Amino acid sequence: MGRPRTNDQAVKERLVLCATEMLATGPQESVTVRAVAAAAEASTAAVYSLFGGKDGLIGEVRDRAVAGLFQDVSAVQTSADSLADLYALAVAYRRWGRGHSHLYTVLFGGVQSFDPSGEVGTSDPIRPLLTAIDRALAESVLVGEATTIALSIWATLHGLVTLELAGALDAATAEAAFGAAIGATLRGWTTPAVFRSLRQVELATDHRSEPRC
Repeated sequence: MGRPRTNDQAVKERLVLCATEMLATGPQESVTVRAVAAAAEASTAAVYSLFGGKDGLIGEVRDRAVAGLFQDVSAVQTSADSLADLYALAVAYRRWGRGHSHLYTVLFGGVQSFDPSGEVGTSDPIRPLLTAIDRALAESVLVGEATTIALSIWATLHGLVTLELAGALDAATAEAAFGAAIGATLRGWTTPAVFRSLRQVELATDHRSEPRC
């Protein structure tokens, strides 16, 4: 007689990993308790005892995605340049998405909604972005409404990362598009004085890079 299966941490991890991959590659309706359990070489009872059922398992996948993204964007150091800090947050977001493509798809691929204009919790990945935007507004670097600015930045980021993860952009194109699009989005929200200053620096840089006879 074989030993009974135990629903330990290893089983839990396998179930979460399998559910993550299945949610990232197919519709949520196709992710059944039986299918996840079979993929994880576990019993269907394990899903219920460890997560309370399918909804609890999906919730665990999403919670891990949210926590991971929040941890990475929260680790961005604050500098004296609030505009540079916003760009650094965008870089951290992209880096997390590229490093956790399945979790990114689960978080932003239609399985769960994401509303930057909604109520923001203490561990919401949008919070560091809103904090940086509030600082830039207070310093008269940006002008506008904070949640609207956050939504425009996120929409740009999400589009870029989604295209990159889908393989629609090669590495060089993705890198160039990221810098240009995020830079343009941030400049579009700057105050007139800051915008003029940024353009002067860009024009001076372009002039110095021109070949000389």
